[in-house]
Formats: sequence, structure tokens, C-alpha cells
Amino acid sequence: MVGIKTITSYDTILVLDFGAQYARLIARRIRELGVYSEIVPYNITLEEIKERSPKGLILSGGPASVYAENALTVDPALFESGIPILGICYGMQLMAKVLMGNVKHTGVSEYGKAQLEVTNSSALFETLPKAQQVWMSHTDSVETLPAGFKLVASTQTSPVAAMEDIERRLAGVQFHPEVVHSPFGKQILKNFLSKVCDAKPNWTMSSFIEESLDIIKEQIGETKAICALSGGIDSATAALLVHKVIGPNLNCIFVDHGLLRKEEAKKVEDIFAKHFQLNLKTVHCEERFLAKLKGVLDPEKKRKIIGNEFIKVFEEEAEKIEGAEYLIQGTLYPDVIESGGSNESAVIKTHHNVGGLPETMNLKLVEPLRLLFKDEVRRVATELGLPEELVHRQPFPGPGLAVRIIGEVTAERLDILREADAIVVDEIKKAGLYRQIWQSFAILPAIKSVGVMGDTRTYNYPIVVRAVNSEDAMTADWVRLPNEVLERISSRIINEVKQVNRVAYDISSKPPSTIEWE
Repeated sequence: MVGIKTITSYDTILVLDFGAQYARLIARRIRELGVYSEIVPYNITLEEIKERSPKGLILSGGPASVYAENALTVDPALFESGIPILGICYGMQLMAKVLMGNVKHTGVSEYGKAQLEVTNSSALFETLPKAQQVWMSHTDSVETLPAGFKLVASTQTSPVAAMEDIERRLAGVQFHPEVVHSPFGKQILKNFLSKVCDAKPNWTMSSFIEESLDIIKEQIGETKAICALSGGIDSATAALLVHKVIGPNLNCIFVDHGLLRKEEAKKVEDIFAKHFQLNLKTVHCEERFLAKLKGVLDPEKKRKIIGNEFIKVFEEEAEKIEGAEYLIQGTLYPDVIESGGSNESAVIKTHHNVGGLPETMNLKLVEPLRLLFKDEVRRVATELGLPEELVHRQPFPGPGLAVRIIGEVTAERLDILREADAIVVDEIKKAGLYRQIWQSFAILPAIKSVGVMGDTRTYNYPIVVRAVNSEDAMTADWVRLPNEVLERISSRIINEVKQVNRVAYDISSKPPSTIEWE
């Protein structure tokens, strides 16, 4: 793997992850404040930390008790290193325990909103209200402060809700400042960055692009590279970054498997081949994919067939590009976190971004976006000049419309679904709701129902409309679309799309349902 190297030119905050569901959110909040942050394992050594020269550390929350068997902990020397440290929830309790304070199970849980009272002067709460709402999630509490700490804030249930040791630049909060339910949480984090860590807000997407181009130039030089361009924001942004460095030595391959949205292949070609002058080859293989999907009903089989066939097409085309040594992928930081870190490899391994490439392809992997969150990628894409339509495009499944047809995928059904889906998106955009919704699309169940049109009996397909909001796709809630929008969508689909006589709206959330139907 030849991903962007660890960034050292920015003031950095390291988030030590103790298994918190919010660790990723902490890192995002720090970056939103203009300071670069990375999530690292809780057991990173002090030597490794010092090599990174961070301006500060944040110990995340965690699901366990600091007194549990095999509880996660840190080297006590960490707190004597001189590096500013903020402990959040479990992180605060761990700080107190290691420094010889006392943490106990109170028998009283505190979950949800709580009223915090700031009772002492504090760098964390400087200029903030003495009384404020915070979000709690704990059953253990700090009972006795470690030596050198002062009590800063309390709640009715947690006498020690915040503590500080100004001399050693150590602080802890029992609540979660990273969540929106703590209205002043972001300012608390900002105070930690500026007043305790003296971290400069020099993390911008312009500076990231500038540094990335230098690193790509050093890594790839004048060598040829290939990129599986899906038309999505991630692969597109990665391709444009590399293209700015190696120009025509970048070869992009766009596989049109016939499962795309209306006119999507043309849009990709217009944007990248014409507007950005990328060396783009479109491989039209619609019939090939349809033949493989003929008679297949099981959704998992569909996904595997599409993924495997994509690999074969990509391999065939990649072998035609003589001298290519690198593969560009749009891997993002959440992918790195979820895969367990940043282990590097010299050859390509199975990877979700390209459907799972085989180890036999001796291409070195370049992932220029592997340190970015999705919102940061969108800002980079904007800086690079990608059109807004692509920058803010809603997520689209890798298997395409095949997993939005419930039943066998046929050319006829694809055409019907494409037209219906285009109407859904068009009306959502006309209503000014597109940017507010995570995903909005149409589904075609391969069943038919009786209808009547012009005094004539019909027996045609239904279309199901789906619109959901989500932050990370792990959970999702259905969108309460205005009735007039639903009415326009229904009217247009029934009147404009042949072989459809019924429109339904999916009002289920995830869980128990999923966002996609297959």
C-alpha cells in the first residue's frame, strides 16, 4: 500500500480508542475545528506517540468499567509526558484510576441529558455558561480526585463531572462533548485545543491538497497508474488528485455494466473525459452482466455475480495497459478505521472499493484519501472543481439497480426502474430537498397488480419510493416527505413510465429494515 503518509506538517491531536462508539465522532469534531486528528489504538506506546509529536491526546469513552477484568489501560508514564490529555467518560475514569484517584460503581446510571454546573475556574469552560446541558452515558463515577486535580463541574448524579490539573495540562469530563446533545461541547473541545494544547487550526482542504500532490509526485513519479472510476465522489476525487500530478499517465476505467441510473455513463464521460481531459475508457458490457444475472433471484447471488464479473472486466482492461504499476483507490479514513488500522502491503489485497481485487494483480495501491472523512472528501472535490451535482450526489450501491429490482434483473425491468428513479430524484431536487436527504430512490418489485387506466383494466408493476436520512448508514429513519411531493412523484411515474400502475412509499426505518431492499 502506498497511501498518503502520516501527516506531520499539521498540529495533530491523537484520539486513543478504548472501544467507544463515539471515537470517530471525536476525531471528526476536532477536524471540524481546524486541527488534524487521528484515531490510534489505546495501547499505542509512549515512544510511538512521541514520534508523532502530537499537540495533545484525547482518551475516548468505552463500553466497560475501568475495574472490569482485563480492562483496557495505558502506561502511567503517559500522564507524566508533558503532553496535554483530555479524558472523556471512560477516559476520564481511567485517568483518575491510574493517577491514584478513586472510581466506583455508584449503582445509579446516568444516561441522556443532564444539567451541568461549573463550580470552579477552568480552561475547558472559559467564557461558557456556568449552567449547561450535557449528554451522559455511564454507570461508574470518579469519587475521589487524583492528587493535583481540582473539581471543575458537577451534575446531580455525578459530583465529579469535570476535573483539571492545570500544571500538568490534564483534564477529564464525564460527559460526551462530541455529541450534538451537549450544545457547548464543541466549544469545550475548542478550549482544550487552543487553551490547553496551543494547537493551531491549520488543517484545511487546500493545505491537504497541496501536501498530497507533493506526496503523490514522490510516490508515483512518471509511472503509469490505473483507476477504477465508478463515477462516485470517492474514486472521482482520488483520480483527479493523481491526475494533477501524472496527467495522461493515469488511465481510468469506467465499467458500464448496464445497472446504472439514467444517462449516468454519459455524465461520467462528459465530466471526466471532456471537462477534465482524463484518459478515460468506458467498457460497455451490459449484455455480459445481464447474461450472468439471467434467472438469478437471490440478492446475495446477485451481488457476488456482479462483484466477480466486475473484477474480471477490470482485470481484462488493466492487462491492456502496458507499464502500469499503480492502482488508485478512493479508500476513506472510516474504511481504514474499520479494517483495524493502517497495515501496509506491497500488492493489492481484497478491497471493497473495487469489488475485491485478486492478489495476483501486482499493482501497488495508492489511496490518496485514506486520511479523510466523507465530508472532507466533498470539500476536496469542490476545491478540485468537480461539479456540485457529483460532489453532493447521494450514495448509490455498488451492484447498482440490480439490488433495487426485487426478483430477476431484466433489460425491461431496468428500463422501467431507471425512468421511475429519475422522476423521484427530479422531484426531490425540484422541492429543494435533495441535499437534505441521505438517499432517495425507486424500487421495482417483480410483481404485478391490477389497476384501471382510461376505463381499461391493467396488470402492471408497482414502484416503491424510498427516502431516508442517516449519518453513517448504520441506522436510518424514513423521511417525512411533503404530501404534495409524494403526489407529484406518484402522478408522474404512473403517467410517464410504461407498465407501472401503482406507487407506494416505504415508511420503515433501519433497523428493522435496511436502506436498500436487497
